[in-house]
Amino acid sequence: MNRTLCFAIGFILVFLLYIIFVLVPVGSCFTVDVGPNSLGLSFSYTKEMVQNFFESRNREQLLCYSQFLQIWDAIFVFVYTLMYASWVLYFFKNKRLFLIIPILVMIADWAENYVELLMLKTYLNSSSISETLVSLGSGINSFKWVLSSLTYLIILFGIIITLKIFLTKFKRFF
Repeated sequence: MNRTLCFAIGFILVFLLYIIFVLVPVGSCFTVDVGPNSLGLSFSYTKEMVQNFFESRNREQLLCYSQFLQIWDAIFVFVYTLMYASWVLYFFKNKRLFLIIPILVMIADWAENYVELLMLKTYLNSSSISETLVSLGSGINSFKWVLSSLTYLIILFGIIITLKIFLTKFKRFF
């Protein structure tokens, strides 16, 4: 149990350090002053949103975004999945079934990145965007956020249960 807690805390540190020292600096090559800097951070998106996102960046920025999705965001997804999974394991030792949800978030995030890459490739080759790809990417994105919310709720439930047990033991002690 203590080892799992150490992993959970360690993955929080890795998560934060990765954001600060990798994601933010690497992502700066495609950021713009106005508008969103990632399609995956919205709950869903439309063809117009994707078109505006791509049109507000030059070719180099779009290629940088492509590399970001393929490498740096893919690693980030793995890091946050390890963080969430370690907390789920810590709070629900005998309920490994709950691990399915953060793993599904990881798969959905990677799938969403793949669809974004397909949209980006199409846009770079023909300046057009497939409505089908946008719908698919947006649907996967929404599914990812629903599962992420469920993951947060599971962890919050674990925190509440752990606090309740701790407070009950604390009251008995005094």
